[in-house]
Amino acid sequence: MTSPVLVATRSGHKLREIREILAEVGGPEVMDLAGAGVEYDPEEEEIERFSTFRENALAKARHFAALSGLRTLADDSGLCVDALDGAPGVQSKRFSGRTDLAGAALDAANNSLLLERLRGVPRGERGAHYVCVVAIAGPGEAEVVFEGRYHGEILEEGRGRGGFGYDPLFFVPAEGVTFGQLDPARKNRISHRAAAIRAAAPALLSAGLKGDRAGG
Repeated sequence: MTSPVLVATRSGHKLREIREILAEVGGPEVMDLAGAGVEYDPEEEEIERFSTFRENALAKARHFAALSGLRTLADDSGLCVDALDGAPGVQSKRFSGRTDLAGAALDAANNSLLLERLRGVPRGERGAHYVCVVAIAGPGEAEVVFEGRYHGEILEEGRGRGGFGYDPLFFVPAEGVTFGQLDPARKNRISHRAAAIRAAAPALLSAGLKGDRAGG
């Protein structure tokens, strides 16, 4: 029987999506940080200090694998907007600079700033893509990484109350709705996170990690 994998996130939204995606593809049981006895430490806020999703995901996986002694999955994800030269990118969660906010309030502040930065940019020039990089690390194991992307465009106003982050603004032409309107089960089959987690699932089930070796 495959041992549970620790998911290194404090985000309930991310944890739920990862758990549901892995359950659908027959992945391993998921353990959260609380279940592993890893209490919150303010120093965690400094882990994602790098300039790429890959580096941030690896840093989180290494950090929590060392603390827990468990095979650990971590992801770093964000929104890259063409008209903003790829911003907010790795700063997606911190885009607004509002350190006094969290959860839905922080999402609202980030969305508001994004719309402000895109004011006057016409439809057709508001292309964007979500990126998710998943890193897996464990005691005595090679580290591996997987990446998923999903392309869409940014609307001038939000639609839908589902999802989180920039989902209400992220329009998916192929579906005719935003990620905020999309059925969660459908999102978990097509999204950037779905692509990365589904690619990672076989490695999580194997005795030895196989994938894009992280190195370094």
